[in-house]
Amino acid sequence: MAGRNEKKNITKSKIVNYIINNKITSKAELAQNLSLSMPTVLSNVNELIDRNMVIEIGEYESTGGRKAKRIGINPAYKYAVGVVITANHLGIVLLNMQYEIEKTIWMRLKFSTETSYCLKVAEMVEDFLKDVEDREKILGIGISIPGIIDQANRMVVKSHALQLENFSLSFLEQVFSYPVYFANDANAAMMAEDMHEYQDAVYLSLNNTLGGAFCINGKLVAGQNQKAGEFGHMILVPGGKKCYCGKAGCADAYCAAGALTDEEQEMTLEQFMEKVEQKNTKTVEKWNQYLDNLAILISNLRMAYDTDIILGGEVGGYLSEYMIPLGEKVMAYNGFEHDVRYLKNCSYKREASAVGAAKHFLSEYIQHL
Repeated sequence: MAGRNEKKNITKSKIVNYIINNKITSKAELAQNLSLSMPTVLSNVNELIDRNMVIEIGEYESTGGRKAKRIGINPAYKYAVGVVITANHLGIVLLNMQYEIEKTIWMRLKFSTETSYCLKVAEMVEDFLKDVEDREKILGIGISIPGIIDQANRMVVKSHALQLENFSLSFLEQVFSYPVYFANDANAAMMAEDMHEYQDAVYLSLNNTLGGAFCINGKLVAGQNQKAGEFGHMILVPGGKKCYCGKAGCADAYCAAGALTDEEQEMTLEQFMEKVEQKNTKTVEKWNQYLDNLAILISNLRMAYDTDIILGGEVGGYLSEYMIPLGEKVMAYNGFEHDVRYLKNCSYKREASAVGAAKHFLSEYIQHL
């Protein structure tokens, strides 16, 4: 009986994931695309409709018989909160069951190891959620941190960005009244993408620091020491610019967002990109040099992994407008391929890590229906 129930739960989870990833579908489409019998689909979908997790949203045009019902996920069925911690900022998102951002806030808050910082974060999250009517629908809080995370022991093993080593996260966990999940920022950003679409992929997180992650067969690869995907600290230019990690010539020093704004501390990335659009000579020159360095990194990663490469983070959010010049530069460094269709734009920009951390709870919930 247990095996039968487990199989039924797996089928239900597959159906829910398909509905979420396709927004609107029909029972016939579910049966066809998931290779399920129509009685199985009807039984599961009707049960999900009874629970109000799936809702009917109109009808398809008639093809001669009865009009098929359009079905979709009820976005208000469950929620999760995502929190991004960086050296100088805090971001919070509320994610619904459809993986849509219901609300978000981004504020300046300098990281500190003091207990007052943890209390401040909890206070900000509480304030952020004050207008959420049914708080019982919130499954948990996912927290993204730039560093190597020991999930089992609730610890940051090492974080250059936050200048931490073997830092306990237990107090930060205790200040919340919800279950808490901690994730590396780049891994969380990768999880924000549709892992059913990207079974094998590399994610480049082009924020103020350069992070990365990759998945094989739809599963994140952590590596032997939880350090897989540290693309920011691959040497790009031997003996080059000093990186914050202490080495010289790291990819981070050339391809992180800070490489575009570091010389002019008052300039934001948004202001920098506005200058690029305005054809400011000095800024365009710097942007083209950035794309050239990024193209070398991308070419190296493509040679190593031979998978899709997702361009994420704050810079990744702007790259959709510059894929042609970037693609031309990548092809100049790669003599084995003559197209760059493997280069993909991210689904979320600055909020990606928060979305991925929050998504952990929704994915877990769906997996155990």
